[in-house]
Amino acid sequence: MKTQNLTPPAWPDVAPRLVAVAAGRAPADLVIRGGQWVNVHTREILPGHDVAIADGRFAAIAPDLGYAIGPDTEVIEAGGRFMVPGLCDGHMHVESGMLTPAEFAAAVIPHGTTTMFADPHEIANVLGIDGVRMMHDEALMQPVNMFMQMPSCAPSAPGLETTPYEIGPDEVTEAMAWPGIVGLGEMMNFPGVIAGSQQMLAEIAATQRAGKTVGGHYASPDLGPAFLAYVAGGPADDHEGTTEMDPVVRARQGMRAMMRHGSAWFDVDRQITAVTERGLDPRNFILCTDDCHPGTLVEEGHMDRAYRRAVEKGCDPLIALQMATINTATHFGMERELGSITPGRRADLILTSDLATLPCERVIARGRTVAEDGRLTVTCPHYDWPAKARDTVRMGREKTAGDFVIRAPEGADRVRVRVIGIVENQAPTRALTAELAVREGIVEPDEAQDVAQCAVIERHLGSGRMVNGFVNGFRYKGRMAMASTVAHDSHQIIVVGTDREMMARAANAIAKMGGGFSLWKDGAEIAEIPLPVAGLMSDAPAADMAAKASNLVARMRDCGCDLNNASIQHSFLALVVIPELRISDLGLVDVTKFEFTELFA
Repeated sequence: MKTQNLTPPAWPDVAPRLVAVAAGRAPADLVIRGGQWVNVHTREILPGHDVAIADGRFAAIAPDLGYAIGPDTEVIEAGGRFMVPGLCDGHMHVESGMLTPAEFAAAVIPHGTTTMFADPHEIANVLGIDGVRMMHDEALMQPVNMFMQMPSCAPSAPGLETTPYEIGPDEVTEAMAWPGIVGLGEMMNFPGVIAGSQQMLAEIAATQRAGKTVGGHYASPDLGPAFLAYVAGGPADDHEGTTEMDPVVRARQGMRAMMRHGSAWFDVDRQITAVTERGLDPRNFILCTDDCHPGTLVEEGHMDRAYRRAVEKGCDPLIALQMATINTATHFGMERELGSITPGRRADLILTSDLATLPCERVIARGRTVAEDGRLTVTCPHYDWPAKARDTVRMGREKTAGDFVIRAPEGADRVRVRVIGIVENQAPTRALTAELAVREGIVEPDEAQDVAQCAVIERHLGSGRMVNGFVNGFRYKGRMAMASTVAHDSHQIIVVGTDREMMARAANAIAKMGGGFSLWKDGAEIAEIPLPVAGLMSDAPAADMAAKASNLVARMRDCGCDLNNASIQHSFLALVVIPELRISDLGLVDVTKFEFTELFA
């Protein structure tokens, strides 16, 4: 398929016209009149300014650009509203929205997001470099800026999980030449970097030699020599901080500290004080979302939501805007291309009447209106996803309740087991233990202790391999189970439940569906979300997916789970690169040591 590239012409190619418009020798395509210019370079608000746009780029900003208006020039009256740069998401995953890039763009454009730096490592774990290319190609078709980072870790933890494809230095080197690749995705294998892994350092080197940005992911509380070694390896940013000191230490070491506010991660709350109370220089701090559920995107917002959170927590709106625009652009070496309302940059702009709540009353991208009053006004073109991308679930034979049986050691009537402990609104888990009853030789979950069963089933190679374990924190009650093919990062089938028969039915349902989520209660399926593209995404409209996601959340509450965005916590149980305890298709993983551990404590 020939991919349509909607990238605007380069600044040097249109500079003669921009000069002519600014000088008054040629008319602009669009002039916005009488707005308050929010200048993120100087942190100023300059009232009574006009903006002239030509060929998708800003030509001039001044108190009166009436001379740039010709007979065919479109004129927008700002009426004293603020003119804010389009928002930039410094780190995010399209797949977490359960949407293809086109539908993700359609969902976030009305919320003022005009630039995304996305790491498609979810699809990389399912389809390898071919999947990354598909994401890259659809991203280039969009009316806003959707850049891709080449995933660095597929598998994310070699030897601890199974993926059908592997990303290595050769693939990274190849991808660095693609037009929409801006760097290396989050380097999750931080133990590998610290240990001097030849492969990890070669991927970083290939990115640096291409003059592009290396994304970081240091998910450890150890800020001693291990952290120093990781920084020395080359990662330039990190979004895995959860405390105030995390961004402080990262910024001190010359990294960009990314503070995330996604559907399930509320890390801005604990980190923004590094700026608001400690008074650190904010230029090295960036706002991002990381993972956003479709319901969040449609009902609450995207980067505008993250911005509002920072402001609510005491951040000066102009500083928060810098963290959501120019700081991000500068980090990726694109300060002269986007992130501000200044000459030559891509004409990405929001008209808003209030800086505290940031209602996006009109969104302009590349010089044309793309959304108005929350309504998308452009088309987001779709890639023709091939059959290969829609046939990715190979579970092997159907599962039965017997596959989820956990047998106790001979003669035991009670056992102590290791349990994955969910932490609401945070990515890390806790390594817990619980004493569970044994009936007829089988270890039983315990509703009173909020201990349910969990399992991971290999779904890429059809091996039928599976591992059983226990999890705390979902607060499930009664006979229920939920299964999904979204299981970061290897994206096997992950099942959580209180009843082994329900667990089997949920796993079989998503295998038959071709990927997605399936929730069962008392013998019947009560919610589902089909995700036919790689078992991760749907090309259905965002509003439809939001409705399905909201229904899933509601039905999970019917099963006793009132955890915030519990479906994301469900999908992260297999994320074997974030401490403390996780589960993969190969076993239970102690992520503080990056080694397998026994279920029985």
